[in-house]
Amino acid sequence: MATICQFEEIQSWKLARQLVKEVYQISSLGQMSKDFGFRDQIRRAAISVMSNIAEGFSRSSNKDFSHFLIISRGSVLEIQSLLNAALDLGYISEDDFNRLYSECDHIAALLYNFMEYLRLHPNKPIKRITNKDQGQNAQRQTPQRQTPNAQTPNA
Repeated sequence: MATICQFEEIQSWKLARQLVKEVYQISSLGQMSKDFGFRDQIRRAAISVMSNIAEGFSRSSNKDFSHFLIISRGSVLEIQSLLNAALDLGYISEDDFNRLYSECDHIAALLYNFMEYLRLHPNKPIKRITNKDQGQNAQRQTPQRQTPNAQTPNA
């Protein structure tokens, strides 16, 4: 696995970012937009996916990182559960359900594979390029603004 310098380079984070956008768009429409508890819950779950990937990336060990990926994957499955409820309640169409559910499956698979990699390589750093490594006065480079559809081979 290539060195990852910033969490924004992680493919599952990029896809989770896109999922957040889609969840916010779909939850702003129709009856779902009026069911505040439901709308807020699916939105929080979506934000949790990408946030836990980022938070885990900041941890100092692969074991700690993997723990946050587990939480992130749980949030993906929570979204899938809520999508089922949204479909049953008539909040979303079957086409929207299938598309979003499939995106969740893809993210969950990437997270699982990443967790497996970390489990099999507990002492192999996937990132660890920090300001300290680059010198006391080093500045973290701001990542290039990428559209959520950009593809890279990283998990």
